[in-house]
Amino acid sequence: MKRFTHIILFCSLTIYSTFAISSETDTVQEDLYQSLIGLFFDATRIGNGEVINEFLDAGFPINQRNYQSYTALMVAAYQGQREIVQLLLARGANACLQDKRGNTALMGALLKREIGIAKDLYQADCPSDLLNKAGLDLKQFAEIYGQSEVLKSLAKQ
Repeated sequence: MKRFTHIILFCSLTIYSTFAISSETDTVQEDLYQSLIGLFFDATRIGNGEVINEFLDAGFPINQRNYQSYTALMVAAYQGQREIVQLLLARGANACLQDKRGNTALMGALLKREIGIAKDLYQADCPSDLLNKAGLDLKQFAEIYGQSEVLKSLAKQ
């Protein structure tokens, strides 16, 4: 963990110090930042809360999107990483954000049949009129993917 912290600090210092050099380093800066994003999402995917906390404690944006338009909360929900979902929610992640298809983390959890995660995300109370790019609200989405009963049970709790 100490080595990883040093890597993050080195990358951060490299990114910030290159701002002062010239505009030629824009590509290098972007590559380094994309590497940091990749590390953050790798930690999310495998459920490494310690690394995620290190990133967030260092000021990394909790709602940062990856190149596919997903947030860490969406990835954690889809990957079945309930502890990470809970950590991200506790740290202020926005459960109402939508990916490029207009789907939320809750929709991803329902799609993957991650009921415990869906329960955690449902409590975020996103607007009920939120539609994805297919024009589906949460209720319609759940119906199409055979999760209507799950959604109803979440609403009762």
